[in-house]
Amino acid sequence: MDRVLANEGGYSSNPSDPGGETSFGISKREYPQVDIAGLTREGAIAIYFRDWWRRYHYSDLPGPIGAKLFDLAVNIGPEHASRCLQRALRACGKRVDEDGLIGEATRTAAPAANQVALMAALRSEAAGYYRTLAASTGRPGGGANEFLNGWLNRAYG
Repeated sequence: MDRVLANEGGYSSNPSDPGGETSFGISKREYPQVDIAGLTREGAIAIYFRDWWRRYHYSDLPGPIGAKLFDLAVNIGPEHASRCLQRALRACGKRVDEDGLIGEATRTAAPAANQVALMAALRSEAAGYYRTLAASTGRPGGGANEFLNGWLNRAYG
């Protein structure tokens, strides 16, 4: 949680950010019922635990991989993050489908992979995702290049 909250920062309402008004990475777009400006750190942690950590089974993955995937998912969405992991697993010689879900095959392959190689591959896949996103022209909200350095820091961190 500390890494996610540090990466997401506090309250923001940047017009270039497609998330719009956010606090600790929790967006008004995704949580219209939440008072984003008044959201506390503890409130954000409760949302992340309930709606992200438990829902997407990040605890079923090896500790550092689960934590990294969780951090990426908060930023790029759980499906894109899971696809990055699945591509990273394939780069490590593990045969898994790229379906964007943390299913049984992904949960079995992740601990069987060399963890150092898997983390390196996951970071590389995330960086590739971010570079492609920044280079895409039809991105809603625009301004992707404004965020690229921060995204790459997140990918490689």
